[in-house]
Order: sequence, then C-alpha cells, then structure tokens
Amino acid sequence: MKAKDRLILALDVPTFEEARGIVESVGDAVEIYKVGFQLFTAYGPFIVRYLQAQGKKVFLDLKFHDIPNTVASGVSSAVGLSVPVHQALDGAGVRTEKFAPLFMMTVHVQGGIEMMRAAADAARKRALELGVPGPLIVGVTVLTSDAAAGNMARVVLERAVLAQEAGLDGVVSSAQEAAMLRREMGRDFVLVTPGIRPAAADAGDQKRVETPASAIRAGANFLVIGRPIVKAGDPRGAALKILEEIQGVL
Repeated sequence: MKAKDRLILALDVPTFEEARGIVESVGDAVEIYKVGFQLFTAYGPFIVRYLQAQGKKVFLDLKFHDIPNTVASGVSSAVGLSVPVHQALDGAGVRTEKFAPLFMMTVHVQGGIEMMRAAADAARKRALELGVPGPLIVGVTVLTSDAAAGNMARVVLERAVLAQEAGLDGVVSSAQEAAMLRREMGRDFVLVTPGIRPAAADAGDQKRVETPASAIRAGANFLVIGRPIVKAGDPRGAALKILEEIQGVL
C-alpha cells in the first residue's frame, strides 16, 4: 500500500457545498473519504454518488446497529450504491468514466455476533448478485470519544474476536490497541483507526488519539483524519504533509 491508500479524510461537515469545496481543494492528494451521519442524513446517497463520480472511494460510516434482519437489509441497500445509476458527469458537465464502488462500511460490534454475521452475509450475497466488488465490512469496537479505562484493551480485543468470528473484515479501534490487535488478530485483519492527529494538532473531543506515524507503526491499515485537514488554511498542503509522515514509516 502507498501512503495515499492509507489515508481516509473524514467529511464531517454540515453542507454539500463545504464537502465539495474540500474535495476540490484537496484534489488528488486524497482518494478515500468518510461519509458519516451528518452528511448522509442531510443528503443521503447523493453525497456518496457525488464522491464516486469523482473517482473517490467512500467509507460509509453509519455504524449499523439493530436487529439482524434490519441491519442485513440496510447493508444490502448500501452495497447497491456500487452500481452506477447513470453516466457520471464531471464538474464541467462532461461525461466521465470515473466511478468507484463503495469501499468500506461500518456496523457496531455491540449489535452482537448474529447481527454482524447477517451484515457480512448480506454484503457478500448482494455484491455477487449485482456483480460488483463487495465493500469491506468493519465493526466499531468503542468510540474514540470514550475516556480510556483500565479494561479498555480487553474490551476491544473481545469485540474484535467476535467481529472476526462473525465474518467481518476488520474493526475500527483506537491506534492505542492497534499493536495488540495486529498481534492477536493476524496480518489479514483490517484495522481502521480514527482519532489520528499530527503531532502539533489539537486533540479536540477525541480522548484516545495517536499520530499518523505511531498508528502505522502499530499496525493500522487505514487512518481516519478530519479536522487537521478540513480546518487547515491549506487543506491540500495539510493532507500532503500527513502523507509524507505516513510514507516515512512504510
């Protein structure tokens, strides 16, 4: 993997105009974007398809958590976003062949093994039916806004084991558990780490944070970074600086 394949930019902004401005200002420095509750609630699949039409990969972070059948239905619908609904147009209104299928999505591990298994099975079945690549399905272990507790590592490991048994591709967890999870879960288990901040950045409301370099060294596959890029005076420059830090430890 190149540094660019490791970075996920969190589009945690309230409007499409802001999201589009970030995507345009960052340009080819970022290839993967996270869409969470805020933008998806406001714009629904439109925001996902906008990014796909730019050739950007989408990490759909909706943290599905409900009864197994309901989650399976939601996951199946999300996989359908990997099918283009029409010929995409670029910013100038010119037809483009750019289109990226849904890259990754989240369910919450606390939903239980049956729910996670239903999600994994539904994703694979629907992708096969549609003839599209199946997105990675990762389980959220604990939220990065939770204060660290003495038994946090044990809780995260227990939930990661459950996710693996259910057939998920990996988990979302703090980089503070990444080394342990990589050791215990094996090389092929995907680790997504939010709460990443460059060394001089403010941690904000994230209680469990690490730098890009320390997270990669610990075994993380993907780093989710938002405010240090989105709120920077030069978002593209901030992204490139983070990519340099990542590349330095690959």
